[in-house]
Amino acid sequence: MSSEKSSVAGGRTSGCALSSFKLALAETNLLECKPAKTWETNETMQGKHVAITGPTAGIGRHSAIALAELGAELTLFCRSADKARVLGDEIREAGGPEPTVIIMDMADMSSVRRAAAEFLSLQRPLDVLLNNAGIVNTSRRETVDGFEETLAVNHFAPFLLTGLLLPALMEAKKARIVMVASNAHHFVRGMGFDDMQAERGFKTFREYGRSKLANILYARSLASRLEGQGITVNSLHPGAVSTSLGLQNKGLVSSLLPVLLKPFFRTPEKGAESSLYLCTSDEVAATSGGYFYNCKQIPPKAWARDEEAAAQLWDYTEKTVGFSYPT
Repeated sequence: MSSEKSSVAGGRTSGCALSSFKLALAETNLLECKPAKTWETNETMQGKHVAITGPTAGIGRHSAIALAELGAELTLFCRSADKARVLGDEIREAGGPEPTVIIMDMADMSSVRRAAAEFLSLQRPLDVLLNNAGIVNTSRRETVDGFEETLAVNHFAPFLLTGLLLPALMEAKKARIVMVASNAHHFVRGMGFDDMQAERGFKTFREYGRSKLANILYARSLASRLEGQGITVNSLHPGAVSTSLGLQNKGLVSSLLPVLLKPFFRTPEKGAESSLYLCTSDEVAATSGGYFYNCKQIPPKAWARDEEAAAQLWDYTEKTVGFSYPT
């Protein structure tokens, strides 16, 4: 489930636990035991400005520390100031530069706008934007904007933030946008535009899978729009990472899940490898519009390559969040 945390708002504990169990098994790719390429680098990120969403836990945290160790100057978009302070201490202990922290709640589009404005006030080019944050819910929750929360946090927020930060990305000589998506896009066969907000019924796998499909379609669309402008856009599947699964649920089954599934999980370090590869490697400096797993480009499902659906999603998202891209 990568570094993304489940959140439970009511419902039967056994159902929530079973949903988490199925989601974890699906994301581990137990039927696709392909050899993993290990991320290694002798490259430096000295002088590079990297912004990360969701950096205080799981693969986001490891990505932040690893990039700082390579010399990157970090801007951390965090919901919790306390967790940001802890991460800042870890980054300094690892020898990294002092990070800039911007508080942002990705479930609130006004917060995303404020955070983007604060970032642009720094008046610094942005070399890499790592859209890492995300959630998976086991029941329907609405944001302050009236959006279904899974889609809002996983798709609307990074769509809006990235668009608002494009001026800073365009100021860099060469910039990269990296989207942490997921093979959970296998859970659906399309976006389901007739009920995007899950108002006619909520299903954990469908809503999470839809949001991850949106990540891939969006990344491909943005890559096409930015072609020839010195900015690459790629998405990735991190694999299932052993952080936070079942810990927020109650009951015996939930408490046993982390133990039962631990042999199938990746460590956060392993889960972060494709993110780090896309942020740093010269091998993908000219690659855009790709989908990666284990530091290798792979084809997503056919419905994640549907250009008509991608165009419809783009139009829907611009109208929904009230923001039109300048490109």
